[in-house]
Amino acid sequence: MNVFTDKSTIIITCPKRLSPWLETEVKELGFTIDETFITGVRLTGTVNDCIKLNLNLRCASQVLYKLKQFEAANADDIYRNLLSYPWENILPEPGYFSITSNVNNPTINNSMFANLRVKDAIVDRLRDKRGTRPSTGSALTGAVINLFWKNEKAEIFIDTSGDSLGRHGYRKIPGQAPMLEALAAATILATNWDRKSPFANPMCGSGTLAIEAAMIATNRRPGLFRTNYAFMHLQGYDDTVYAREDALLEDQIIDVPGLRIIATDYSAKAVENAKKNAIAAGVSQLIDFAVCDFAATEIPGGKHGVFYVNPEYGERLGDVKQLEATYARIGDFMKQNCGGYYGYIFTGNLELAKKIGLKAKRRIEFYTSTIDCRLLEYELYSGSRTIHKE
Repeated sequence: MNVFTDKSTIIITCPKRLSPWLETEVKELGFTIDETFITGVRLTGTVNDCIKLNLNLRCASQVLYKLKQFEAANADDIYRNLLSYPWENILPEPGYFSITSNVNNPTINNSMFANLRVKDAIVDRLRDKRGTRPSTGSALTGAVINLFWKNEKAEIFIDTSGDSLGRHGYRKIPGQAPMLEALAAATILATNWDRKSPFANPMCGSGTLAIEAAMIATNRRPGLFRTNYAFMHLQGYDDTVYAREDALLEDQIIDVPGLRIIATDYSAKAVENAKKNAIAAGVSQLIDFAVCDFAATEIPGGKHGVFYVNPEYGERLGDVKQLEATYARIGDFMKQNCGGYYGYIFTGNLELAKKIGLKAKRRIEFYTSTIDCRLLEYELYSGSRTIHKE
């Protein structure tokens, strides 16, 4: 058995509602999708394929390679089935591994107990075969084994990623309530941006949207910022495939002459932090930063670009009252200054969004954490075309 070359089911997970854009990414990498669901996609491939996926995907969380599927009524069944599995072919010696899980079984009220039984089975098997006990822990710095157990169906996977791919690794200073990088990338991929025209991002905060836009436009992949993945800690790992895919990350970066990405915020501290994050991402030279009110943001004329703002949603009544005026000002600014552009508002408060005063052409569903959000798209016409109010 060689997981690096033997084909099996691969499950790529993602935050809820990102799977349409994850599916597109996976297909663009040359893979065939077997199934798409709300939190991921399923395909067939090897761990070598997982290496390519880990380095290139923007919208993913984990890349899981299936080892075994079996029936399990309780935790003892989990232990018995995994005790007989040849873990000595998967985990190196002396090695270190972690267990993660997604458990929904009526006999389990704490998923950590299921994790413990998986760990016990692997440790007992390796101690029997090798005479030594491997190291285990919660830090995802070595090999990672994942259990998916729903009712009586159990599946065991190698998590080839380790730490979540949803955090792209360049954001050293997150700021307040930062948008997850994977979510930011997916929302940009959901827009009509052609990756050449201007991208204006007022209220930029820590700069995540502007940085992701710069990375997408120039084909910079998240693998550029990460050097440790769980697949590196498997038995038989040879870094040849990784080295080749890693080299491609630099080779595939493209230049976009005349690209304008504009990021502004009224907070000088936020802009300073955003600049530092952009430097870490290698795209600071592609973004024009400015400290100003959003209504003073430069919108290059004679272009057909994108105006994208992620304003606060408001969690307290006083905040909402103040933000009503802000949302109304955003609508006025788009009408008066963004003719020919597509306008995008990402918000978790649809009542506030009504204050924009424009009819959304599209309402694209997303989640941020547990908040039901929408990316609202506005087609902003130049000239005298009537703008329909909601």
